[in-house]
Amino acid sequence: MKKILCIAILALISTIAFSQVETIYPEGLKVGDKAPDINTVDQNGKIISLQEILKNGEAVLVFYRGQWCPYCNKQLSKINDSLAAITAKGATVITITPETNENIKKTIEKTKASFSIVKDSGLQIMKSYKVAFAVDENTITKYKKYGIDFEKANGENGANLPVPATYIVGKDGKIKYAFFNKDYSKRASVKEILENL
Repeated sequence: MKKILCIAILALISTIAFSQVETIYPEGLKVGDKAPDINTVDQNGKIISLQEILKNGEAVLVFYRGQWCPYCNKQLSKINDSLAAITAKGATVITITPETNENIKKTIEKTKASFSIVKDSGLQIMKSYKVAFAVDENTITKYKKYGIDFEKANGENGANLPVPATYIVGKDGKIKYAFFNKDYSKRASVKEILENL
């Protein structure tokens, strides 16, 4: 009986220990929250200032994981296909990623993206928008089996990713639409973006 009890306790401890190494996700920003400012450059060296963009219209901020992610590529392709409809509403699309500049070029090749893509050095933007998380060891190992090495994909940003969120920032600097889902296969549709501009 003692042996069975010991095995049960060990199994419980193992379960608790395993659950502690699982990914801890952020909570994201909510509608009505003030959008943190963004001051950086995009893939073409163009200065991106959220304050300046909001003087002329709203901003659509899309956080994506990397060129290796088919769900990201599909979403970015659809946004690019509908870019004229988005800009016709006076909005500017900015996408933010942890991936290296070399991999941003691959994203552009795969998606034909013609909007701004920002490499988030040091994860500063992702952290301020509460989308950044550290990838757990089990996921790192699993993805390596598929040929995805986060250290190579993200360079100095390492094994960190964003929850692939989409925020629309109104001219008043506040979040007016937030799509935040920890299931990376779920994304804001172009239709939803257009309806909220």
